[in-house]
Amino acid sequence: MARKNPQAKPVAAKSRPPMRKPVRHTPSWVAPIATLAGLAVIIVAFLAYRYFTTPPPVPPANEATTAQVIATITSLPASEFDQVGQGSAKKVLKKVTDQPLKDASGKPLVFYFGAEFCPYCAAERWPLIIALSRFGTFSGLATSTSSSTDVFANTRTFTFRSATYTSDVIAFQSVEASDRDGNGLQSPSAAQQALITKYDQGDTIPFLDIGNGYVLLQPSYMPDAIRGMSWSQIATALGNPESPQAQAIIGSANQLTAAICTLTSNQPATVCTAPIQAIEGKL
Repeated sequence: MARKNPQAKPVAAKSRPPMRKPVRHTPSWVAPIATLAGLAVIIVAFLAYRYFTTPPPVPPANEATTAQVIATITSLPASEFDQVGQGSAKKVLKKVTDQPLKDASGKPLVFYFGAEFCPYCAAERWPLIIALSRFGTFSGLATSTSSSTDVFANTRTFTFRSATYTSDVIAFQSVEASDRDGNGLQSPSAAQQALITKYDQGDTIPFLDIGNGYVLLQPSYMPDAIRGMSWSQIATALGNPESPQAQAIIGSANQLTAAICTLTSNQPATVCTAPIQAIEGKL
């Protein structure tokens, strides 16, 4: 009979992992609800961010301020136009060759197409008003701002929606397609739409046709040049030919003036001066 070895140690039992209670499966409806809840949190956070970071709309300037600003920018001395020259304005006018664009009376026609919400249109109206005011007179201009929810929010500007223009040498027509909230405002006529379709194939605004001699499909300076400035501050800055605002806006107005002078046989001579004719050769 075999004897047990007194030195032998009992063999330890093989270790086993601790027992865990079974976990019930997650109900199939929990994941979609969790996903929706997460999306809801993101949406609420985004809306809260937009609410606290989007600038509120800016009301138009009062009647007295509007009149003062318009009087200032439409009576700039000729010496300042000469001093600024092309300034910092980009060369964005594109020369085209077509039948001259004229109104019913036979005057060369300048046609503008834009929208009140558009910050780039807001920027371009300043030099356009200044340039056209050298050849004629506006009435009914009103202050406005670009959209408060677009880039360059609340850029101070004007609107042509109720404006009229008189001149002995040129004509001006405008269409503001939408208000600053994007609601439909004015529609181009069939003849105006034909110009837009022909020259503005990228469907961009602002669009400007200067007598079928030149077209503009982009702003001549960026709206950040007047970002955060009031109408009065911009008008005051234009009185200093060295200011960034004058370099951009008056420089652009000079280019527009030169393009118009090519249509009027450089008349009137008090506007289509030698410095302006020099710019004509660079367009």
